[in-house]
Amino acid sequence: MEFHPQPRGGAPKPWAFPAPERSQLPNGLTLLTSHRPGQQVVAVEINLVAPLDAEPEGLDGVATIMARALSEGTDKHDAEAFAAELERCGATLDAHADHPGVRVSLEVPASRLHRALGLLADALRAPAFPEGEVERLVRNRLDEIPHELANPARRAAMALSKELFPAASRMSRPRQGTEDTVARIDAAAVRAFYDTHVRPATATAVIVGDFTGVDLGAALDDTLGAWSGSTAEPWKAAPITADDTGRVIVVDRPGAVQTQLLIGRIGADRHDRVWPAQVLGTYCLGGTLTSRLDRVLREEKGYTYGVRAFGQVLRSTAPGSPEGATGAALLAISGSVDTASTVPALEDLWKVLRTLAAEGLTDEERDVAVQNLVGVAPLKYETAAAVAGTLADQVEQQLPDDYQAQLYARLAETGTVEATAAVISAFPVDRLVTVLVGDAAQIAEPVKALGVGEVTVVSG
Repeated sequence: MEFHPQPRGGAPKPWAFPAPERSQLPNGLTLLTSHRPGQQVVAVEINLVAPLDAEPEGLDGVATIMARALSEGTDKHDAEAFAAELERCGATLDAHADHPGVRVSLEVPASRLHRALGLLADALRAPAFPEGEVERLVRNRLDEIPHELANPARRAAMALSKELFPAASRMSRPRQGTEDTVARIDAAAVRAFYDTHVRPATATAVIVGDFTGVDLGAALDDTLGAWSGSTAEPWKAAPITADDTGRVIVVDRPGAVQTQLLIGRIGADRHDRVWPAQVLGTYCLGGTLTSRLDRVLREEKGYTYGVRAFGQVLRSTAPGSPEGATGAALLAISGSVDTASTVPALEDLWKVLRTLAAEGLTDEERDVAVQNLVGVAPLKYETAAAVAGTLADQVEQQLPDDYQAQLYARLAETGTVEATAAVISAFPVDRLVTVLVGDAAQIAEPVKALGVGEVTVVSG
């Protein structure tokens, strides 16, 4: 019998993260564009410098309500007609608020880009903010809050933020507001926040897709180019401070059969030279199913379906910016275990961290992490939306346009010793705030015996 030769893989093609072209419209709107042949669904991201820090006192959540209300009617269309126009374009429009500001996202077939950009421009230029629609959005948000409080992972995140940051800091409170603050929001408050912070001179538009046959310049002139507004200075962020004294907060859920774990502190953001090594070391610790935490807690001990370690940028500002270097990232370990396994799982988790500090990472762990982080990058950025989202993140975090491309190069160059030092510094065993959402009657006293910090029980 004659067998055909086994197919062999070809040589990998060179790849680099797409470099955008930067320009500015006459109205001051910064523009980043990236032509991606074959990407017939164009992605648009608008960064608005309307941060949560800028929300008026007692109105936490007004940025979220404003973001959601942008698509609830304009000076040309009421809410129903605006939604119908988007549907005719085959477009989706979404917006959300976070600590750095408000992000508005549009996806639309390239053939209908001009028309969809007109709707987007209307939403930014002349949102109606009708009282009835704002009231509905407020009611919807109030309905969401009990569900979030009931979700163990969300409740743990709220508790960690409250513990890490001073009470006066916006970062200590829920991003989308509380029942008390959201209930105070009305159309006038939304309009005031919009008038104060939304303007083309401090905004950035990222547009990615196949522009073949599209007169992008004319489309922008007719739409986003017609948006006008004040040239006032953008909001200046206050420095981020946090208390990562080792301690344990138990959020009591009587009768809970599982315990949600969230262990964290704040650390270096993307402007710090240690960031690539921190990313690599954190991935080795808990970035995937084969990482060290999962090998012990999931595969060897069977405590959990998975535990993850990660770094999430909270806010990032360039050292040379007017407000100076005021950024930080949340460094965290997250997962869930059954109630009976809470204490042994925590004990073994701390053993993993102590062993890491004593022995370091292995070259094999480092090599696998580099392969996973760098090798799959071309697949990660196959869509225009993925590229646009990353470019918008770079804008939001005041990073250079070639940052992502340089990051992959630096990850590939980072050695085992450097990655080890970064992850040990990121997760010091005596400087971690631990939040446990579970049955305090069963877990609080045994956790005290572990000696990982003072234990405080709060209501769930």
